[in-house]
Amino acid sequence: MKNKKLELLFPTQIWRARLKFDRAFRKDLIRECQAFRELDDHGKKWSAKHYLAGYTSYSSIANLHERSSSFLLLKTAIDREVKMYADSLEFDLKSHRGRTLRMSAFWINIMGRFAHHSFHLHPLSAISGTYYLAVPAKSPGLKFEDPRIAAFMGSPPRKTAATRNNQQYVEIRCDEGEVLLFESWLKHEVRANADGRERISVSFNYDWA
Repeated sequence: MKNKKLELLFPTQIWRARLKFDRAFRKDLIRECQAFRELDDHGKKWSAKHYLAGYTSYSSIANLHERSSSFLLLKTAIDREVKMYADSLEFDLKSHRGRTLRMSAFWINIMGRFAHHSFHLHPLSAISGTYYLAVPAKSPGLKFEDPRIAAFMGSPPRKTAATRNNQQYVEIRCDEGEVLLFESWLKHEVRANADGRERISVSFNYDWA
């Protein structure tokens, strides 16, 4: 309508891309993830206590790119996507000498049936993300929470059919071979895996340090 304009402020930007690697390469990475799990006694013990029906190497093997040439190759591809994402966010990465945006952690996530990961964020990091290796049909996506939700005390509920821009929770389900990037302060969760097959991915953090 004339003289009326809706403006969008403070958008939350998510970066999604398909990497160039073929299915054979992803299968090799899956085998490496499974091999790491077999060898990782500490990670299996931690997961049995904190990640029921699943396995993560976050507490034990969080430097995959330093242990495997295949994961180093994957990191190189992710680095390129992170740079493009940082450009889209208009991060000023050149005005602070001695500081750079670099991968600080790179770990495995394997979710068996009913495994889930409750809402959390990645404090002290700048960009986080996940690369998807195995995504069974009934497995969940990555669910994000509106970062303003704590300030919604007096706000009416949203319509059931509200557009995605107006929803308070949005789940993005990626395909195998895709990478999803988001700013590390954004809360997210993975609902319970309803599939009998394992959902396999690798996650990472980039720090501004």
